[in-house]
Amino acid sequence: MAGPGKLSNVRTDVLEIAYEDAGPPDALPAILLHGFPYDPRCYDAVAPLVNAAGFRTIVPYLRGYGPTRFLSAETPRSGQQGALAHDLLQLMDALEIPKAVVAGYDWGGRAACIVSALWPERVQGLATGCGYNLQNIPASIKPAHPASEHRHWYQYYFHTERGRAGLTANRGELSRLLWQLWSPNWDFDDATFEASAISFDNPDFVDVVIQSYRHRYGYAAGDPAYGEIEKMLEAQPAIAVPTISLHGDADGVSPVDSSEGHKKHFTGAYERRVVPRAGHNVPQESPKHFAEAVIELCRR
Repeated sequence: MAGPGKLSNVRTDVLEIAYEDAGPPDALPAILLHGFPYDPRCYDAVAPLVNAAGFRTIVPYLRGYGPTRFLSAETPRSGQQGALAHDLLQLMDALEIPKAVVAGYDWGGRAACIVSALWPERVQGLATGCGYNLQNIPASIKPAHPASEHRHWYQYYFHTERGRAGLTANRGELSRLLWQLWSPNWDFDDATFEASAISFDNPDFVDVVIQSYRHRYGYAAGDPAYGEIEKMLEAQPAIAVPTISLHGDADGVSPVDSSEGHKKHFTGAYERRVVPRAGHNVPQESPKHFAEAVIELCRR
């Protein structure tokens, strides 16, 4: 768990959240959120750039990753979008952060988008990978174009018990394959992958991942604790905070053209930036582009 920030932890209502903290402690914080299947190592080159510009960075391990732990065995191991947003908001509350720049991609981008949409008073600015990341669960039964469907094979795999068993037995190999498919131009080495893969050994990783991918299609019940959030998300609320969307032009899971029409979801200042040669993991593949967006939002 070696990163540029100090490893700390904070307790929320259901989690002991581990996070990496760096930069001036009294400066405006940027909360940097990873996705699946990644971990805070994706921000190792981003955080120092943000810190050098005079801002604090907080990089949490999402539920089910690394040293983050559930407080009770009775808490549902949910990875639904409402749970991720709730965790981000409670992290801010526990650290007494009234307002921050929130940034992320994939699962982390979804949490950042939701908090920006529902609690805009807590957000200075939003940097989001692939644009508007809120899931439209009521519309999830509608099929996409076959070219899009085939890129989601891993999600349909996770809908089966064979997929659960496969993720349990082969979480490293499966995650490495997704990295390769989603970021075809990223020539990462074994050490880079293994530095993140250790986070997938979390005892709740499989349960959280499986519930996440089943819930978004209506194949698993949500945790009632997040029912109110999920109800608000059904309306696909607009995001009013200043936003920079970063989309890799070689993204193998969310093609670059998929976010072209997302401006309609943003009522505040919005800019879409296409990152050359980057895939799905923009902060780790192109840290300069990601850090520049975060710093620009911090300075507004």
